[in-house]
Amino acid sequence: MSTAATPSLAELATRLAETACITAPFQLADGARLDAYFDEYRLAADPALLRDTATTMAALVPDDAQLLAGIELGGVPLVVALSAATGLPAVFLRRRPKAYGSRRQIEGAAFNGRRTVLVDDVVRSGGQLLTMARTLRLAGAPVADALCVLERPLGGRMLLAEHNVTLHSLLTEGDLLSPEPEGAE
Repeated sequence: MSTAATPSLAELATRLAETACITAPFQLADGARLDAYFDEYRLAADPALLRDTATTMAALVPDDAQLLAGIELGGVPLVVALSAATGLPAVFLRRRPKAYGSRRQIEGAAFNGRRTVLVDDVVRSGGQLLTMARTLRLAGAPVADALCVLERPLGGRMLLAEHNVTLHSLLTEGDLLSPEPEGAE
């Protein structure tokens, strides 16, 4: 197993762009279409890239965080890797409660009263993160922060801020299109 040093943000952006940025037609859940998209499964399928992404994202986790919450499906591998990188326990959020078995919407560590940070792959409008923040809050887990690998400038940050959730993004769409050289301002 490798114990390589954490790459710079520019190096990581380049690797993420090469591995997970796909130029092909893609339809979002709301029906909108994209000409290119970020394939979180390619990120999750590359163990070194997933480890390096989580290690880099660990610096974005607020100091007072007590729990990490990954949103199905893209946020689950990220939250597992981020949990390993930070030592914080994790929960996993379904969009809807499971229809059989436990019938839970939230699985994993005990969460009641623990300051929870949401984790997802891409944030666009922020609607999914806001829904999950509400779900956690109703269940007794205070949520004031969310993390993502990639932020698309489609209003998500503003929507979340209106509901007292601060978004911390590792990269923006522009970072993947043309990563800044090391030391650039």
